[in-house]
Amino acid sequence: MIYNAIFEFSKWLLTAITGAPHESISTVISAAVSCIIPVAFIVPFALFAVWLERKVSAWMQDRVGPVRVGKHGWLQTIADILKLLQKEDIIPTKADRKLFNIAPALAFAGCYGAFAVVPFSSAYIGSDISLGLIYIVAVSSLVVAGILMAGWASNNKYSLLGAVRSAAQIISYEIPTVLVILTIVVVTGSLSLMELSIKQSSNMFNWLIFGGYIGGWHKFAIIPFMLIGFVIMFISTLAEVNRTPFDIPEAESELVGGYHTEYTGMKFAMFFLAEYANMFAVSAILATVFFGGFQSPFGYLGNALGVHWLVPIEQFLWFTVKGLSFVFVQMWLRWTLPRLRVDQLMNMCWKYLIPIAVVNLLVVALIMIL
Repeated sequence: MIYNAIFEFSKWLLTAITGAPHESISTVISAAVSCIIPVAFIVPFALFAVWLERKVSAWMQDRVGPVRVGKHGWLQTIADILKLLQKEDIIPTKADRKLFNIAPALAFAGCYGAFAVVPFSSAYIGSDISLGLIYIVAVSSLVVAGILMAGWASNNKYSLLGAVRSAAQIISYEIPTVLVILTIVVVTGSLSLMELSIKQSSNMFNWLIFGGYIGGWHKFAIIPFMLIGFVIMFISTLAEVNRTPFDIPEAESELVGGYHTEYTGMKFAMFFLAEYANMFAVSAILATVFFGGFQSPFGYLGNALGVHWLVPIEQFLWFTVKGLSFVFVQMWLRWTLPRLRVDQLMNMCWKYLIPIAVVNLLVVALIMIL
């Protein structure tokens, strides 16, 4: 209701000012709203996630974390952002200035673009394209380009080494991710994230992690392979967002800060924002593919009370809770596991995850054929 009111008012105002046809104004406003909503979600989420990570790490290390700025340290992250905005924008003398400036925006654009196909509820998705899962894999290549650009343009050997590590890591771990996506296609026949969410409705036992909505003995036969696919995809997404134990592109003990060593102020904040936006993006994909997306495991209060406009709000809350649960697990692992070496990281991908994912795909295909 609020969205419709804002939409109609904006359309009337722009039509009165510009005199353009209603259809053109509607298209422009729809595109603008679709672009603004993900940003309106990403920025508050990043502020909350930074605060949460500090609190989670403090809890695991028997500390209290930030407590002085705001109640329980709620305003600490906002204070840090204000400080970053006031920092001097330093560009190294021998850096490639154009590429150095473009890299943070390109890295953020890659993870921001992924939110275009993420279904926050049945009432909102930026673009419900039929190849949603493949689109996410494709658009994430912009992040690789941004990271490589940052490492090269910095003219710093540590930055370049971190960028090359990150590119090799992301490209390698996209292979098992795509193999798991193919497994999902074999089971569901769809790559649309909205369609996957809708098909996993009714109850939690229709979620793909529990065998999905297929019937007969196939449902029970396929559950172990869905669990294997989920584990492979979760490990791969950890590597793709450079989280522990796959954070060697930013290994402080070896590379100072990796590909963003030379960045300061707002440019550094954009890399930081991209990292946390990526964390939720991959968590949202996992939740959508395996855990029903925005679907409630217990039904909707809005339907029970006859207040149907409440259902999309409940769906958004369920979707956010599922995504934040995976974000919490990523933080938990950061303060639990040691960092892998480069050879260990590549061995895990090429010797274990990819062969297991191939076998998993073939077995699931055989079950579906039978």
